Amino acid sequence: MKSNSVSNKNWIFKKYDEQDIIFYKENYSLDEITSKLLSIRKIKKEDVQAFLSPSIKNFLPNPEIIKDMQKSAKRTLNAIDKKEKIGIFGDYDVDGASATALLTNFFNKLRVPCEIYIPDRKKEGYGPSTESFKKLIDNGVKLIFTVDCGTLSFEAIEYAFRNKIDVIVLDHHQSEIKLPKAYSVVNPNRIDDTSDLKYLCAAGVTFMFLISLNKELRSINWFIQSRITEPNLLEYLDLVTLGTVCDVVPLIGLNRAIVFQGLKILRSKKNLGLKTLFDICDIQSRPNVYHIGYLLGPRINAGGRVGKSSHGANLLINKNPKDVFRIASELDKFNNERQILEKEVLDKILIELGNKINDSLIIINGKNWHEGVIGIVASRIKDKLNKPVIIISVDENGIGKASARSIVGFDIGSVIISAVQENILVKGGGHKMAGGFTIKIENFDKFRKFIFKKFEKVNNNISNIKPLYLDSIIAPTALNLEFYNKVNVLAPFGSGNPEPKFVIENMKSINSKIIKNKHIKAILVGMDGSTVKSIAFNCVENEIGAHLLKKDNKLFNIAGKLSLNEWQGQSNVEFIIDDISVNKTLKNMVPSSIG
Repeated sequence: MKSNSVSNKNWIFKKYDEQDIIFYKENYSLDEITSKLLSIRKIKKEDVQAFLSPSIKNFLPNPEIIKDMQKSAKRTLNAIDKKEKIGIFGDYDVDGASATALLTNFFNKLRVPCEIYIPDRKKEGYGPSTESFKKLIDNGVKLIFTVDCGTLSFEAIEYAFRNKIDVIVLDHHQSEIKLPKAYSVVNPNRIDDTSDLKYLCAAGVTFMFLISLNKELRSINWFIQSRITEPNLLEYLDLVTLGTVCDVVPLIGLNRAIVFQGLKILRSKKNLGLKTLFDICDIQSRPNVYHIGYLLGPRINAGGRVGKSSHGANLLINKNPKDVFRIASELDKFNNERQILEKEVLDKILIELGNKINDSLIIINGKNWHEGVIGIVASRIKDKLNKPVIIISVDENGIGKASARSIVGFDIGSVIISAVQENILVKGGGHKMAGGFTIKIENFDKFRKFIFKKFEKVNNNISNIKPLYLDSIIAPTALNLEFYNKVNVLAPFGSGNPEPKFVIENMKSINSKIIKNKHIKAILVGMDGSTVKSIAFNCVENEIGAHLLKKDNKLFNIAGKLSLNEWQGQSNVEFIIDDISVNKTLKNMVPSSIG
């Protein structure tokens, strides 16, 4: 459907089946909107109950279907039996910190000696190095885990192998056919893995490993003989949920069950670090996916971006209230610094882009751009232009560190691995939608030609106009708690289960104000006199903001999602505006409206 979108987006209403809606209503006693949203999501009729009430028990497969899982658990059992010191090398992002904390908290519960190592992003870069492994080995470590990394760490793992130290890789990044000389590589994205669990993040893979290890320990009566209470692994789901949401993996299957159940654990605030961060963020309502992704996650990430890389993991591990408060406070400060740095780098890059902004793919390099924020900046530009974006920060020695963000249809992780195999890049890897690499800047032009050639092969199938997928038209009167709860039955929302987006037609702004110099809060009124409380984020300098601030009484349509604002015991439903259209009406283009 074409619309006069002020953001130049193509508004597309998702398809649904009226027969599905009738079936859901009659067989599951569901209302119209819930049934419609289920039909849009193509939930099979026999899977409705499992989707609406996902339990770990119903979705959890035998962990040993993942390649090398049982082998890894048995090797770890041997290490525990021999009281070997364990080293845990984790990535510096939220998923890495969550997975590191999962292992550490489990081993601490078992009184198994362990030590963590989180690399400094700027000084050491991504993944293990021979130097980092040497430090762990020199400290008496006999078994090393790598979490959220390691699948392509050939040199470091070769070093451990030569020193007769076993390495167990717990990862989810894309792999090559060749694997490093690790004792085992537990990664559902291994080319030879048939588990069908490619959507798990590193914390999810680590959780599966702990289930397998727990089973091995139980089989030999280890807990009884050691007089240690067996850990309840369900209580670790808050950390798994943290990694799952922040790594933006699809909330389908087991992931959906993890987040659904993990939010309940999160609400009990048993993890001191998360509880303290909730307090610092002044989150007074029940924790949800938004809080994790937009409030907790960026702060935990900030340590790796602009502060101390180990802060994220240590926040989730430490049991000392004084230490935890200090770490959480510092992460909050680092996050503020990150926001300032991010704006500075974004402004610089937008100026330097010049005519390159019209290229089908954005690739740019510059001297000493802050490596901790180029990934976020790449995401911002990607969202703005709907194009793959690669930003390379080059140091004085001509070595570039890059962050890449992609769009649906262009697998950036595979392309980076291909460029490594062609010796164009020093090292690199990633996912379909994001990646990173190291490059000698003398190879920049060669890589530029390589990536453009790869993109040209798929570019014809990718639209230049960004689509905005919508679920239904609703009336202004639908913005109430009852309707919100009906929609929220389908939560948790995220990648793979997007938050429903609605259109409200023929509104005008009667009162608007700028918040924090970048957002706009507005009270809108419909033709029937119904009012809608709304907010549009980061819109002061764009066309959405211009329409909300106008006082010309012209009607427009708004597209966006519902938000529950809870404050001092009061609950109000607001509308978060994603886009505005100046079409007179849309009703002739879709079957029906609700509300």
